[in-house]
Amino acid sequence: MQLSRRRFLKATLAGAGSVLVAGCQTRAGDAPLTGGPYRTVTLGRTGIRTSLVGIGTGMRGGKRQSDHTRLGRERFENLIRACYRRGIRLFDMADLYGTHPFVGRALKDVRDQVTYVSKIWVRPGGIPEKERPDADVVVDRFRKELDTDVIDLVQIHCMTKPDWTDTQRRQMDILEKLKSKGVIRAHGVSIHAVPALRAAAEDPWVDVIHARTNAYGVKMDGPPEEVAPILAKAAAGGKGILGMKLIGEGKFRTDDEKKDGSIRWAMGPGHASAMVVGFLSEAEIDDFAARVTRLVQPVAAS
Repeated sequence: MQLSRRRFLKATLAGAGSVLVAGCQTRAGDAPLTGGPYRTVTLGRTGIRTSLVGIGTGMRGGKRQSDHTRLGRERFENLIRACYRRGIRLFDMADLYGTHPFVGRALKDVRDQVTYVSKIWVRPGGIPEKERPDADVVVDRFRKELDTDVIDLVQIHCMTKPDWTDTQRRQMDILEKLKSKGVIRAHGVSIHAVPALRAAAEDPWVDVIHARTNAYGVKMDGPPEEVAPILAKAAAGGKGILGMKLIGEGKFRTDDEKKDGSIRWAMGPGHASAMVVGFLSEAEIDDFAARVTRLVQPVAAS
């Protein structure tokens, strides 16, 4: 029987207690929910353990700029340090955003305690250069920009077509070699269309999927009822899921109901291993953390 969008969302968001408990039980070995928004989670079968909530640094990003870099060096790096002080250990970057040097400087003294995620850009446009060097060349530059020997997770950015696993096989093979050498710990893909998401869920090469997901279909690749079962299938197959666009790229910033609904959604079974949010201020970090604590922790204790 086909489930209507209205009934699907109602079934998912209402009765949040059972949904949240099921979602947490699927993450074997994770710390108890009493850690709240900064509890430790594991990204699929990668062995990478990091915080449930992370910061994305590419809000409205392109040409190696984002709303984060536009804060200026001092404000942006202070924001990164504020994330760390609160317990965030997951820092999401990309070549497209130009945020590597900022994060690398801000966290240089605690590198061994944080998770670095970045993405290579293979599409036309997006970055200033026309050339698209292979992944090994690009990742070597990333490591220099971040001042680190190892990057925890490197993904192929913004895949939209179902055949990306064929067209990007050379880069996939290079990233696999980098993983075998210990230069990166895991590899994966950032998805921007449902056909590409289906391919990612099926391909054994993919360790972690970065997927646009919220309860309302805003800035997503398709309606929630279409995206959810694909993510659940990927998670059941051992893939980590990084959920992005939880606040609809800022569109829910002043909508308490939708912010709460998207947190409940992300914590549903198989929807996300971790939540990446493009915080632009300490107030936004604290607001989101308080919501996670209120919506999730009491359920675990019941």
